[in-house]
Amino acid sequence: MLTISNLSVAYGNAAPVLESLDFSVPTEGTTALLGSNGAGKTTLMRALSSTLRFHGGRILSGTITFEGSPLQSKPAAAIVRSGLVQSPEGRHVFATLTVDENLTAGATTASSRRVRDEAREHAYSIFPRLAERRAQHAATLSGGEQQMLAIARALMSGPRMLLLDEPSLGLAPKLVHQVGEIVRTVAERGIGVLLVEQNAAMALSVADRAAVLDGGRIVADGSAAELEDSSRVRDLYLGGAHQYELTIDSAANQKHLTKWAHR
Repeated sequence: MLTISNLSVAYGNAAPVLESLDFSVPTEGTTALLGSNGAGKTTLMRALSSTLRFHGGRILSGTITFEGSPLQSKPAAAIVRSGLVQSPEGRHVFATLTVDENLTAGATTASSRRVRDEAREHAYSIFPRLAERRAQHAATLSGGEQQMLAIARALMSGPRMLLLDEPSLGLAPKLVHQVGEIVRTVAERGIGVLLVEQNAAMALSVADRAAVLDGGRIVADGSAAELEDSSRVRDLYLGGAHQYELTIDSAANQKHLTKWAHR
């Protein structure tokens, strides 16, 4: 379980981007975190991967634990070794390296060549298209294939949980669907997924649980089906000026949000 408790994060002397955030993510299935630009999604991912300081950010208060172990004071490499691995926004691949070489570069936790090679073949079993292109340079891949490669490279570290930051960003609708299928496949292999997305339709279609981040706080949390069935949640992403009350009911969870959205 990834557990975030009372987390507040700021950049410099500015007001907190995340404030008293409480959120938990199981290490099974897919949890979608939805939010518009400026909601704090990227900041949360930076806090989880211990890269805040590279962007001038800092944790003001709160704790982050993964499988019971505190993470907020650990360096990024130690977090990867703990089993929490991020595939960052933007399809970051090594353009001049081959697919095979990109995957090898991701094997940062491999204890031997055998372990590395097994991890690579496991990645190819999830992404057979990459196996067909293993000798191609990453620059020659399509946008969807580059996203596959970025995710496959993250899997080379043998994560127990994968943090996916906006994997559908900038992709054509057909490729967005493809990314959704990739997320399903990863989760089916027993790897927990935290899927951070603006594309609510795709995220909710593949997630088991979902939450909405707004103004640095979790304002709604429940099953993906509950959020998907809520027209008010859809309104968050469809534009227009609305005043509405969002109510999500379940046996374990009841959240109320009064929101003024100007999209």
